[in-house]
Amino acid sequence: MSKRKRRHLTAEFKARVAKEALKEEQTIQQIAKDNDIAPTQVSAWKKELEERMTEIFDRKNAIDEAAQKQEKLTARLERKVGQLVIEKEFLEKKCDQLGIDLSERESIHRTRLDRRVEEK
Repeated sequence: MSKRKRRHLTAEFKARVAKEALKEEQTIQQIAKDNDIAPTQVSAWKKELEERMTEIFDRKNAIDEAAQKQEKLTARLERKVGQLVIEKEFLEKKCDQLGIDLSERESIHRTRLDRRVEEK
């Protein structure tokens, strides 16, 4: 007896066969014979299609909701960055007006950051 080579069937093929079975214009056995596959495989694909049809629309809504959440988060973070930039520029201007040297302050700040990184 010769063994039959294993075939790799595409998702499009499986969907087409399951859709044919769902239409019920032909019997499962006829569809299986026409496509050279086992009738149990056709039944399994039909059942999976029936069970997962609603996921097509559910997933789209879930993706839309996730995208909206991400957009809101991005907008909020962009506003916060803008606010911080304005505050920084305001403080730099005030430091200039008061004669405070920012280069000295930056070196102190960098030293503190370096220490924190080393501690972790």
